[in-house]
Amino acid sequence: MQPVDWAVLPIYLAGITLLGVWTARKVKTSGDFFMPRRFGKMMMLTFAFGTGTSSDQAVSVASQTLTNGVSAIWWQWLWLPATPFYWLIAPIMRRFRAVTTADVYTLRYDRSVGVLFAVVGVVSLAAKIGLLLTGVGAMVDSCTGGSIDATWAIAIVTVLFVTYGMAGGLAAAIVTDFVQGIMTVLFSFLLLPFVLQATGGLEGVRQTLTAHNPAMLSLLAPGKIDAFFVVMYSLQALVGIVAYPFIMGVCGAGRTEMDGRVGFMCGNILKRVCTAAWSLTALAAVAWYLNSGADLATLTPDHLYGDVARAFLPGVMPGLLGVFLACLLASIMSSCDAIMISSAALFTENVYRPIVSDRDERHYITVGRLVSLAVVISGVAFAFWFKDDVVAALKFWFKVSPTIGIAFWIGLLWRGATPLGAWAGTLAAIAGWFAATHPRVANWLGERGYADFVNLASQKNAGAWELSEPWVIVAYMACGVAACIAVSLVTRKTPPERLQRFYDLTRTPIREGEVVRTPCTLPEGVEPAKRRMLLTAGGLEIPVPSATSVVGFIAGWLMVGLLIGGFLWLIN
Repeated sequence: MQPVDWAVLPIYLAGITLLGVWTARKVKTSGDFFMPRRFGKMMMLTFAFGTGTSSDQAVSVASQTLTNGVSAIWWQWLWLPATPFYWLIAPIMRRFRAVTTADVYTLRYDRSVGVLFAVVGVVSLAAKIGLLLTGVGAMVDSCTGGSIDATWAIAIVTVLFVTYGMAGGLAAAIVTDFVQGIMTVLFSFLLLPFVLQATGGLEGVRQTLTAHNPAMLSLLAPGKIDAFFVVMYSLQALVGIVAYPFIMGVCGAGRTEMDGRVGFMCGNILKRVCTAAWSLTALAAVAWYLNSGADLATLTPDHLYGDVARAFLPGVMPGLLGVFLACLLASIMSSCDAIMISSAALFTENVYRPIVSDRDERHYITVGRLVSLAVVISGVAFAFWFKDDVVAALKFWFKVSPTIGIAFWIGLLWRGATPLGAWAGTLAAIAGWFAATHPRVANWLGERGYADFVNLASQKNAGAWELSEPWVIVAYMACGVAACIAVSLVTRKTPPERLQRFYDLTRTPIREGEVVRTPCTLPEGVEPAKRRMLLTAGGLEIPVPSATSVVGFIAGWLMVGLLIGGFLWLIN
């Protein structure tokens, strides 16, 4: 770290904090704080990109690249097959006219299920903040060679995003994410050309890795990240995406449905492009270490990306390492701010307000700010719990939201889902998750030969079997779906009038400029729209898709295909 590097950091940190605090002047109501519906396509794109993209993801991709090669890209590309569905999800989330996703669960089922979602959601968001901070700690420590202690880095970043997030709410997150999104793109590509130059370009990287281990250039790694792994993780991503609480803001803070569609899908496509840059940088870094005669086994996986930045950037230009660090911190803060506000909205609007319902708007804003702080503190605790293993923290977070996401999808597509069914599905999924990861279950299966027969167990650690990750997903999702449907068939249904209001909302398009005074209700004077149905047998609710939905969905798959094809062309 040179003096100019130290000078860059406070300039960025002070500037972004002041920008966020400046937005607080428009916060008059809890709606302004939790769900401002006034942003256009570009702001929504950078918001979706910034909220979903952070440097911890570069850490996890680089970490796994060191051992698994290019197939490690799937640790962040697991959402790629789900991305075209975002074009269909965004308008539905916007049409709910909700402040939080828990509002939707409350309408579709009952208040108890809304509270259940709020609890699971807050746990998920606290874990996500912890995951983000774990990544930034590892990156800062390695980038600076210990000049900046990871603990202090986590503390400083936390104080700053809490400061402007508590002041300006979700609007502050969206405005700052516009700047931080641009910086995250810079972070993703800044290191790549210098590492490639040192390794003879992509051709040099290919030659080095082919001589070392040709399997490192395969997009799939049999027994580790194979087709089954990709399919199950992608399915898990699609089930869970609707239950990430911050997705309501990503889809709902735009002025129109199209703002949400473009922002949600295209912002995430941009993220996958950045993921490709992280993967190529990590591959080039591995080749560079091999050319230098380094023993890969002696490297710290979570420090790979940061170590290479420290090795290259100071020699390129004074201050460039400081810029890299500023971009790194921007990528973390752009995610943490929106996640923090979403968690505060969940507790304030869906747990606290129904109990304490006779206070003014300033009171609820204050409660939201205090909850924001509490969730972040929990996230910091999570960060120190998983501080030595970013990938382990990522695996844990992957599975939290899908446990409650099962009830969302079943309730959206089937009228027969009941409140008790939603409870049963969520609890059964959680139970299935912990059973599948319990050593006794894995050992029982391994000792009876199922490991070799159906690949249920992936490896032995100290003589104990460990169930492979894709089969863990199969276990807990099967438990959740089966329990939700079975219990729904024999328990009391959601009242018909509420059920009809739920489906009326999903069918009625947003009118630009409409004012939502009560969550999950149509504005005054707006009549429910009629919608042609594709399938209604057995209580199913599958409408005929609109032309806009079909064209956008196909375009999404074309972008996915081009991205995967282009990446394969580059590495091969």
